[in-house]
Order: sequence, then structure tokens, then C-alpha cells
Amino acid sequence: MSEPPARHLSLQGASNFRDLGGYPTADGRTTRWRHIFRSNHLGQLTAEDIEVVRALGVRSAFDFRGVEERAAGVCVVNEIAVHSLPIEPTVVAALRAELVAGRLTAPVAIEIMRESYRNYVRHNTNSFRALFGHLLEDRAPLVIHCTAGKDRTGFASALILHALGVPDEIIAEDYLLTNTHYKRDATAATDLPDDVRNAIGSVETSYLAAAFAAVDSEYGDLETYLRDGLKIGPQEREALRARYLQT
Repeated sequence: MSEPPARHLSLQGASNFRDLGGYPTADGRTTRWRHIFRSNHLGQLTAEDIEVVRALGVRSAFDFRGVEERAAGVCVVNEIAVHSLPIEPTVVAALRAELVAGRLTAPVAIEIMRESYRNYVRHNTNSFRALFGHLLEDRAPLVIHCTAGKDRTGFASALILHALGVPDEIIAEDYLLTNTHYKRDATAATDLPDDVRNAIGSVETSYLAAAFAAVDSEYGDLETYLRDGLKIGPQEREALRARYLQT
């Protein structure tokens, strides 16, 4: 029996590039390898990295970064068609406001992170809906990313895996892999205390749980959110599973 492909691809210019393939689903299938990747941004890939990404056949990137973030790190793989699904970052500005007010602590930072995840549901559902519209088209292999590939991308990946029927505990495991693979930018937000930078530079299950709690609050449950918020009804769900699952 052959070994499965590597989930995490060790690139010099992207530390959190990994495959959503190989996960079992409740109906006995598995997610297809080498179809959907998740990553931090693709603006610092080396020449060797570019060859690795080209060899994967990646054709499309779905980019959740805001306007200034995109300008600071444009995708360097010319063959990839980049689709912007902007969700403007809010966390660092909120942290700095608390710092000026003298209220900034690690617990405050953690709550700001949770609130940003709630706002993905309250204010940014249109970007995730657009992503699923693209997933229903034939654009694979593809990569979804933001700046760090951990928060906006983490929630998007969790939604994709749920729609494909992957169990919640496996979705949580995939989400937490960021803490193993993401290498933080040591020059970012250096005006913030170290414990605060640690809180925003990693992920924890309470962040993802905050987003799903907002789903329950706004829509009743996750299935209704998929149907009404993301426009993934039974037909679309089957189309996604036909495309991205294998027996």
C-alpha cells in the first residue's frame, strides 16, 4: 500500500501550506488529496517553492486578505488566477486601541480574537459564500489563503470540511495544525506585549468555537447557515462531495 502524500509542504516562503486531502467522512469516503490546499500568503515564495506549487498543478487562489494586505504580498506564481474575497483585518487595530486605553492583556487579546471570528459570520458571510460558489466550479487544484493562513482561512477550511462530511473532531485537528506549522513574522506588531502576540499568532479551539456559536445565534444551526448563508443546499452539497471526495 503506497504512502499518502505529505499533508504539509515544506516551503521556504510559506510556512503553513497544507493539503485538505485524506480526511475520512461520515459516509465512509475521504477528501481527495491534491485538490484543495490551505496556506498563508503566496507573496514570498522562493524560485524553488514556485516550482513545487507548479508541480502540484495549482490553478486558482482564493485570497481573503484585505486591500493593503494584498498589495504587500502579491502572489508570485504567474500561472495562478487569484480571486479576491476580501475580509479586512480588524484584530491588530482593536489590540492597539486597548493598549492605548491601558486595558490590553492576553485574556483581552483572546476575546478580541474570538470576536473577530464571530464577525466572520455576522459581517463576512458573503466572502465565504463566494468561495463556495467557486468551489462548485472546476478550479482544482486550488489554494485558499489569507495572510497567516490560520484565521480567515481556518474558518473557511472548517466550513469546507463540514460541508464534505468530515467529523468535527477531525476538523478541529486540522485547524490546530497551524500551531505546528505556522512560523510567525518576528517583525510584526512588535509594539504589543509578547503574551498578546502569542495569543494572536496561534490558534485555539475557542476561536473556532466562537464562530460556530455565532452561526447558531444568527442562523439557528450550521446546516441552516450552509443552506441560507452560504447557499449550499442538498444539490450543491452533493456536487461538492462528487468533486472533492473519493471512495
